[in-house]
Amino acid sequence: MDNIEQAKRKIRKVIAGSKVPEDPGHAENTLEWLLKLDPHAAPALQIAALAHDIDRAVDSRKVQRADFEHYDDFKTAHAENGALMLREILEACGVSSEISDSACQLVTHHEFGGDPASDLLKDADSISYFDVNLPQYYSREGWQETLRRSVWGYQRLSERAKKIVQGIQHDKETLNKLLATAIQQADL
Repeated sequence: MDNIEQAKRKIRKVIAGSKVPEDPGHAENTLEWLLKLDPHAAPALQIAALAHDIDRAVDSRKVQRADFEHYDDFKTAHAENGALMLREILEACGVSSEISDSACQLVTHHEFGGDPASDLLKDADSISYFDVNLPQYYSREGWQETLRRSVWGYQRLSERAKKIVQGIQHDKETLNKLLATAIQQADL
């Protein structure tokens, strides 16, 4: 097994230990969306797609939302912490510094983008939230918080990704109504 595949296995193992039930599926789904958006995504981008939320998987190292007054500050700290955790895995697996540096930079910027690769990861992450995270997030957090989080997530999407999210349908009509409401509020 090469170093990159070994790193992906370690990332998956760490994420599998998350207490957030949707985390393992979200990591895989983000990678799937990334490859739908760019079938030739570089290895660093694929690693970043899997590992972008690794911060949430280790309670002892997890950035806590309650420690931040502003949601964007929390998201920035979450991304930076995830990049530090990812670097440890990549170095332990002997992944080249070029790929490690790129993957960690992508994780650092996955919440807000800023360059084409980070923007692509941000879109894949956000689409995955609406695709697979929304039902469990709603079940755990309720209508108001899920609506707030969904408006925030929708507003950060590219126009291409917004069209994809507009086509997502869930089995529960409540979730479809919530998504429609979030889209409407985000477009105001």
